[in-house]
Amino acid sequence: MDPAERERMKMLSDLSIAIERRIREQGWTQKEAAKRLGVTQPRVSDLMRGKLSVFSIDSLVGMLGAAGIRIELQYRDAA
Repeated sequence: MDPAERERMKMLSDLSIAIERRIREQGWTQKEAAKRLGVTQPRVSDLMRGKLSVFSIDSLVGMLGAAGIRIELQYRDAA
């Protein structure tokens, strides 16, 4: 995996973990989470099962916003 793809996958993972954490903290069912996040229940199921390949960074950012989570971007030079 090239460095760019590795970074993209890490970002997908970090974003999905934040959404999953919010769902669990709030005690939402998958159906309720889907309604709140503006997606279908199968999409929430994919997220909860870690199927990151079916998500884009953009779609996860939208779900985070719908969940009331603010994103702050931080960047630095690669080591």
